[in-house]
This record gives sequence, C-alpha cells and structure tokens, in this order.
Amino acid sequence: MLIFLVFLYFCLACSVIGLVVFPAGRASLLQFLGALQRRLLWRAGGWGRAGGSTVRAGWSGAGIAWRDVRALLRRNRVSCAIGLPVIVVPSLLALLMRNPDMLPGYEPVETVVDPQVAALLKGEQLVPPAALPPLAFTTREVELVRPMLVDASRNWGLLHPDFNQRLLLAFKIMKEKHGYEMALLEGYRSPARQDMLARMGTQVTNARAFQSWHQYGLAADCAFWRDGKLVISEKDPWAMRGYQLYGEVAESLGLTWGGRWAMMDFGHTELRLRGVMRK
Repeated sequence: MLIFLVFLYFCLACSVIGLVVFPAGRASLLQFLGALQRRLLWRAGGWGRAGGSTVRAGWSGAGIAWRDVRALLRRNRVSCAIGLPVIVVPSLLALLMRNPDMLPGYEPVETVVDPQVAALLKGEQLVPPAALPPLAFTTREVELVRPMLVDASRNWGLLHPDFNQRLLLAFKIMKEKHGYEMALLEGYRSPARQDMLARMGTQVTNARAFQSWHQYGLAADCAFWRDGKLVISEKDPWAMRGYQLYGEVAESLGLTWGGRWAMMDFGHTELRLRGVMRK
C-alpha cells in the first residue's frame, strides 16, 4: 500500500511539473477539457438558459483561476524550480532504493516449517562442527571475495539458540543429503563492526548498527569447505549449485535466504523473530 501511494504521489507530481513547464501540455489539457464541456452540453441539450449561464460562468471562473495560478508560478519560478525537485526526488529515491529486509521496524511474516523438520528441531541438540584453522580465512581468494573476514566472529555460542539449531540442521542436511560440507564465515556481528562494514559501501552491506539481524545473533554468512579450502565465489559452478541447494534447505527450516534479495547474498541466512528488531 505504501509503495502504491508513493508511486501515485510521484505520478501526480510529474503531471503538475509537466503542466507548469510545457505549454503544449497545458494546451492539450485545455483542449481536452473544452471538448469534454462541449460533449456534456450536447448530451444535456435540454438545459435552460439559467443552467447554461451557470456552466459558462463556472468555466469562465476556472479560466481566470488558471491564469492566476500561471501568473503566480511565473513570479515564483525560481522557488518552484528548487522546491519541486526537493519534493519529488526523495520520493523517487525512496521507491527505487527500498529494502525492507534491512529496515529496523520491519516485521516479517512468520514462515511455516515442515512438520518433519520441526520434529527434528525439537529432538536432539546438534553441536557445532570443529573450528576451521584461522589461516583458512586469510588466503588471497577469500580476501578478494570477503575482505576483513579474519576478524569476524564464528562463535556458535553467540547465536540465538533457535537459529543456532536450524543452521546446524541445515549444515547436516547439506552434508548428508547433498555432499556439501558447510563452513560458518561470520555469525554474531558487533554494532561497531556493522558500522565499519557499512562505511565500506553498499557492495558490502546496506545496514548500519542494529539494522542487521547479525547484531541479534539471528543471521550468519556461510560458504563451503572443499579439499582443505574455503570456496566462497559464486563463479565456481559447484559452489553456485551448492548455494541454490543451501537456499532450499534453509527456507525449508523457516530461515530467510539472502539469495532472493535484490542485492543477492547467497551465503546469508537469517531467522526473523517478531519483536526483536525495533526502531
């Protein structure tokens, strides 16, 4: 509904600007209104003299009012030239750059988890895999795709318990069913680190401190472990197939997968709980 109202407001603003700036547009509108008036008068040919006089007086008054508006706009053309873009441009930017996934007040719709998966989550408590060697996060290939990853937190204990178990179950399914060994790149992220990453640009993240589920232990970035190396790049066909399978598994567990976003983040998953992220 909000997007529709912004779009309607944008169209109305563009129409007003078009009438002010382009004389041909004003002439076409007046011609259309004149034709509409003649058509209505023709259909209501039985109108009396008083009715006709009222209509003519109304159109005459409208013409005078329109001339007054044009004169006012001409006298204040500099203010209009500055003010109208100030009104229109922010609305257009808000429409084009919207990303509700990162809005602090965003309250998602609760997803429905498969009953069998829900039973598994209520069953055994899964334990995290062995930690990878720190050098695995400092290779040139990793630095090119995910700079500053070596300082990221991979402490499973800092993740929300519900998200922790769903993510571990996703790891288990990926390995046992699809043959992919998963690796946690980053889980909990401090507000200071979130702001630092945001300063690096939108290609890294759109969210500042407390605008990301990472700050609540409800998000994680993951990749694959193959032949003793981390495989992150989507340019690897094997990894890209793995990300697609990972997205399917994550969504079956009630998680949100970043691969469906406008700025796709294939290794990212999060659990959106109501009442956690607030303005």
